[in-house]
Amino acid sequence: MTRSRGLLPPAGTDLNQPCVVRDVVDRVGDRWSLLVLAHLADAPQRFNALHRAIGDISKQVLSRTLRRLEEDGFVSRTVHIGTPPQVEYALTGMGTSFLDPLQALIGWAEAHQHAIAEARAIFRQAHQAGTTHI
Repeated sequence: MTRSRGLLPPAGTDLNQPCVVRDVVDRVGDRWSLLVLAHLADAPQRFNALHRAIGDISKQVLSRTLRRLEEDGFVSRTVHIGTPPQVEYALTGMGTSFLDPLQALIGWAEAHQHAIAEARAIFRQAHQAGTTHI
């Protein structure tokens, strides 16, 4: 018997230890991280330019997201001395290496968005009608 195409930890793994994959997915899978990484894919950006490009993110949330991405090694922060000082954010080598899996995820989401929307509509209809699954 195969174990989920190698997607689950091998037998005997100490499941009380933190799951590396879940930790990474929790970080980059939040509401804003993927969008920030996508905006930094083309070129480094200053905070305000990034804020304008994303649009509906608050400055506080953008700051927190950038700090977490920097903490995890996806993004670097460079302060350029001047009056006022300017801060620029860029993808690190690790951040750049994440672009291929990110592009694959985006492609999958685009290819399946209609099927997902249809599945959600069917689910809502079934639950509104009182149909339950056993």
